[in-house]
Order: sequence, then structure tokens, then C-alpha cells
Amino acid sequence: MENGGSPMNQWRFKGNEELTQASAVTIRGVLNMLMENLNANETRPVIPLGHGDPSAFPSFRTTPFAEDAICAAVRTAKFNGYSSTVGIPPARRAVAEYLSKDLPYKLSPDDVFLTVGCTQALEAITTVLARPGANILLPRPGFPYYEARAAFSHLEVRHFDLVPEKDWEVDLAAVEALSDENTVAMVIINPGNPCGNVFKYEHLKKVAETARKLGILVIADEVYDHLTFGSNPFVPMGAFGSIVPVVTVGSISKRWIVPGWRLGWLVTNDPDGILMKQGIVDSIKGFLNITSDPATFIQGAVPQILENTPSDFFLKIVNTLRESAEICYNRSKEIPCITCPSKPEGSMFVMVKLNLSLLKGIKDDLDFCCKLAKEEAVIVLPGVAVGLKNWLRVTFAIEPSSLDDGLGRIKAFYHRHAKKQ
Repeated sequence: MENGGSPMNQWRFKGNEELTQASAVTIRGVLNMLMENLNANETRPVIPLGHGDPSAFPSFRTTPFAEDAICAAVRTAKFNGYSSTVGIPPARRAVAEYLSKDLPYKLSPDDVFLTVGCTQALEAITTVLARPGANILLPRPGFPYYEARAAFSHLEVRHFDLVPEKDWEVDLAAVEALSDENTVAMVIINPGNPCGNVFKYEHLKKVAETARKLGILVIADEVYDHLTFGSNPFVPMGAFGSIVPVVTVGSISKRWIVPGWRLGWLVTNDPDGILMKQGIVDSIKGFLNITSDPATFIQGAVPQILENTPSDFFLKIVNTLRESAEICYNRSKEIPCITCPSKPEGSMFVMVKLNLSLLKGIKDDLDFCCKLAKEEAVIVLPGVAVGLKNWLRVTFAIEPSSLDDGLGRIKAFYHRHAKKQ
């Protein structure tokens, strides 16, 4: 072979096709595609109603107490080295104390594993549970990263429905029907992404009892914990840890509005020690031994962030979300082609159903969103990205005035595309 030429045979390396397939449908990928549909000549500002990161908006600026905690941690020079793979002890202790406030028992620091955002936590638990033939039960609609990680780990996915007519409750009969001897876990997201629902205590207890009956654990995605503003208070799934083992994943990303800080946790709520006996805890440690850790200085700031953030910061964020949810729910009633089955009570999102029969020249939810981006500079996530075709996921976590403007543009888009009666 001459220099710069081809080898005698074909190159022996190539990309991992499983990665490409697993990431085929992601929220970021769909949003990037929609951004490409924007009109380059548009003079109006883009209204982002498809994202889950409101940190750029003045109404959602994080608390100075959190910013000061980060600066103080850096200046101590105590957090410039490597972290333990499970997290530094003061941060694990602080997370255990923070979460224990809502539980009927006390978590130990040993129950807490710090991760690079909530994303790595769910990556860890899906990897830990993956074994030949195993399957996992996921909600529909849901958060597509679970499907992506399960596919990459060769963990079969089976979907149970969330029922819109019942405030997006879990269809527990479907959970039982889908489960078999190879089912390892079910996932619930509370407060709900993408539905904006908040599960009642009684319903969560039924979820726990169903999982116990089936012999599976519950993965509770609580990244939006305490971001509730309706009649139902947030109840952690860990409250039912004495009924069924619960693995909780969460982070500071949403409640503190700092998703870029990448500090999350995986927590075992298991007072009976079942997860330890089944080898899950050792497998979690094994996973963390071969992956990256959250930045040590961020971990160093965690105790101050969790303990010293004033309640009025949380109240301000929740009140802003409440105001925006009201605008979203009320203004959506003025747009005939979308229907909101229930008023959002938590998180930052709401699902609305798209009535294509009222529109001309619109094929489906993706087509609707592409044309909306091009004509009105409004970005909305098509429901197909979260498992529910011909629905839309609308983010209301932006400045209320921008939200009002965006919904007004969607109304104008409807009138432009409405079928003549």
C-alpha cells in the first residue's frame, strides 16, 4: 500500500449502527429539524414552545444563593480533584436529607448515587436492568430517552398508556397485561413530562401495589419534583418503598433551573433491602465505576444549594409556572384545531390533541410543526416525538408575554389553514 492509499482489504472499523438506530427519534433531534424550517427572512423573534430549558428567560433565572454556592466551592480549592465514583460524602448526605423530608423514613447517604444530570441516572438504571430477554414497561406518552437507552442496552420496551380522560393516570390493567416473567421494571414520570399531570397519592399507591404483585421495581423519574401548582401536591414514589422497591432519579436541573450544571442523582428507596439482595446496588456501583462523574466543584456546592435556597425563590418559580399554565390552557381554547384534555398541574408542559379534520394541507403533527415554524417562527414539539401521534407537546415555561404571543401566532396559523365550512 502506498502512503495515503487504500489498504489491501477494506478498513476494518465502522460506526456502531445500534447507536444511530437508538437515537433515531430524540427531542433534541426533532427540535433541531424544526429550527431548520425557520424562515431566514422572519423579523419576529422565535417563540420556543418545544424545549424543556427555561434558564435563558429572566423570569426563570436561578437563585443567587446557588450561584454563590458554586463560586464558594471553587474558591475553597477543596474540589479540584477527582470525585468518588458514587459522589462525595457531603453531597450524598445533603441529597439524602433533602429527599427524606418528603418520606416516612430516613434515607442514608449510601442510598444516594450522584450522576451527570438525571440523564445519566436513567442511563445507569436501564443498563443495570438489561439482561438477555428482559423487558421494561414505559409510559406512552413519555420521555423518549428511555426508549433510546433501552434499545441500546437490548432491553425490550413495552408501552402502557396514560389515560388523558383520567388526568393521564397509568392504565394499570394494561401494565398487568403487558407484564410477564421477563419484565423487570416500570417507569413513571411525576410530575409528568410531557403531560403536565401530577399523580394523586392513592394512584401512586395502586402503582406500587401493582408492581409488587408483578415482582418488578418502579423507576420514578422525579426531575420535576415540587414544580406543582394545581390541586394535587407532589408525592414521591419513595413514600411507597415499603410496598415495592423504588429507584428514584432526579436532579437540581429543573427546580433550580440549572440544567447545564449537570448534577443529578439515582436513589434507592428500599427499606427492606431487596435491591441489595438482588444485586442491583452492586451493579449500580459497577456502572458508575466505568463512567464519568459530575464535576467535583458542583458536588461541593450541593449542600449549600439544597440547604440554603430560600423558599421565596421556589414560590416565585411555581407562581410563574402557574401563570403560564393558565395562559396556555385558556388561550388554547381559542384555537379550534387543538384540545387540551386537562389543565396542567405540574412540570413545564401540556399535551394537546390536534384535530387534523379542521385543517387543509396538513398531513400530521410533524407537518403541522414544520409549517408552523416556517410561517410563524413558533417551535412546538410534535407528539410523535413523545409517542403520541397527532398530538402536540407545548412548553409553557417561558416569559408569559412571549407565551401569549406564541399562542396568538398558532391561532393565526390555524385560521390560515382552516378548512372552509
